[in-house]
Amino acid sequence: MSLNRIAFLLPGQGSQYVGMGQDLATRYASAAALYEEANDILGYDLRHICWEGSEEELTRTQNAQPAILLHSYAVWRCLPDSVRSRATVAAGHSLGEFSAYLAAGTLRFDDALRLVRRRGELMGRAGSARSGTMAAIIGLDAEAVLRVCADEWSGTVVPANYNAPGQIVISGDVAAVDAARERALEAGARRAIPLNVSGAFHSPLMAEAREGLADALADVDLRAPRFPVVANASASLVTEASDARDLLIEQLTSPVRWVECVQTMHAENPALWLEIGPGQVLSGLMRRIGRDQEIRAIGGPEDLDNLDEILEEDEGA
Repeated sequence: MSLNRIAFLLPGQGSQYVGMGQDLATRYASAAALYEEANDILGYDLRHICWEGSEEELTRTQNAQPAILLHSYAVWRCLPDSVRSRATVAAGHSLGEFSAYLAAGTLRFDDALRLVRRRGELMGRAGSARSGTMAAIIGLDAEAVLRVCADEWSGTVVPANYNAPGQIVISGDVAAVDAARERALEAGARRAIPLNVSGAFHSPLMAEAREGLADALADVDLRAPRFPVVANASASLVTEASDARDLLIEQLTSPVRWVECVQTMHAENPALWLEIGPGQVLSGLMRRIGRDQEIRAIGGPEDLDNLDEILEEDEGA
């Protein structure tokens, strides 16, 4: 099997953990330099929060988002040039879409860090202004979840993440989400799990954050990606900077169409899929969406060593 075509998956919020990236920085000078640079760009000690801070501090939206982007980009920079040059397509889940554009050269590192820090602040502020929440509905298909959300509720509730077949996250006002959870169980869902989040992400309740993000993006110079990035909001291939800007804004109040994103990537015929960054959430979802795909999660030095072995086998074939 030739590995000349590689698809990249970039994780979103929820993948963070204390200690993330420290092993990379210990072995790779390029990773250590990125953490130092990130502190200078943001004006606070993000490295300490990532490596030695409390879980509560790291999980705060305004910290988690730059932390995950930083770790994902550190992994990207530690990959061999021969791997990065084989990038055929990329997609990131929610926040991870910014990481994908950073890897593709659409965003500069300093701009990307400041943008996701600002995005986290805006999302947190919107969550405080109008209390909202999210819940994972397990065991119902997309049409059934749409019917549940379309019922008359005392507030807003919408599908927010189409993560995998039978795994859909809903988002909205607290009372409406709680009522929709009960209705989903009545409709045959196996589980309806409340999520520990600070707001109703990817729903109309993020409208205020969307306006602020549009202002922040207006001041940033975006370039056309070196390889296509699949947008969450449209599940389409993005090859122009103007489309990237518009779809990053739209993403805040639109559902993450992850299943469709993976299908779009699949049409590009990658031979290998790499999830780069903290955790293995997207690898798990990928196995539920396309079980026949070769996927590896790359988050630390040992994962990079294992990848080197795979590439050596491919080159020797």
